[in-house]
Amino acid sequence: MSTKAAYAKRFDAVLAYIDANLEGDLSVKTLSQVAHFSAFHFHRQFTGYVGVPVARYVQLMRLRRAAHRLVSPQDYSVLEAALDAGFESPEAFSRAFRRSFGMAPGLFSRQPNWQVWNESFVIPHHSRSIIMQVQIVEFAEVRVATLEHHGAPAKLNESVRKFIDWRMASGQSPVASSRTFGIPYNNPDTTPPDEFRFAICGEIHEKVRANATGVSEMIIPAGRCVVVRHVGSPDHIGETIYPIYSDWLPTSGEELRDHPLFFHYLSVYPETPQDQWLTDIYIPLV
Repeated sequence: MSTKAAYAKRFDAVLAYIDANLEGDLSVKTLSQVAHFSAFHFHRQFTGYVGVPVARYVQLMRLRRAAHRLVSPQDYSVLEAALDAGFESPEAFSRAFRRSFGMAPGLFSRQPNWQVWNESFVIPHHSRSIIMQVQIVEFAEVRVATLEHHGAPAKLNESVRKFIDWRMASGQSPVASSRTFGIPYNNPDTTPPDEFRFAICGEIHEKVRANATGVSEMIIPAGRCVVVRHVGSPDHIGETIYPIYSDWLPTSGEELRDHPLFFHYLSVYPETPQDQWLTDIYIPLV
């Protein structure tokens, strides 16, 4: 079996598990265990392979099941469909059904239009051919000062400013001679804003002194990583990240380590305009 086929087989197992357990635990932790993938990377791997995020795919599967039940000979109400699909109310279910399939569930139950359904239900698998300059490197352990941001990604710059102020005042991580890193513990594309976590990091060579900013220290561990360079604003870094998971990883024969990806920022703002920024994306490998 080829590497790509073996990778596809693992995702086929995940999709089959979802289909068989629509009323069960379909958390990222559970599904990543089914696939034997790292939970840190599973969101991006799933989106890269299937074309939609995990939560959206699960919702579509539940809506599909509800649609079949609504047109079955059995007496099946919209309320039952809503509860079975995991919605708190028939109103929320009806909105999602209409948004996904272009008609209200009540109307669909009376006049099912499977052509509209099939057109609406296409899952857009990624099939682009992406040319990436990929390297596999041995990353050396680095000690960093870190300030962890909790909350909406839109407010991340506020935490970055606090870290920069600490960096300038303390002198413990001078920008001119110390590398700068960022560690997204969640995928901002799929994580609720209030659950998003991101570590802002600056290389250090001494213990972080006590401070009121909340800066502490940690180690970014050594190990093999695949590295790809992103050119441009970090706001669009997902455009470089997703092809690693969707195009490179399935045929690489590599396994991902259970550690979040991280960024090494090679440019300094505002000296370098954001559209010219260079950022190396490190994805840890086993």
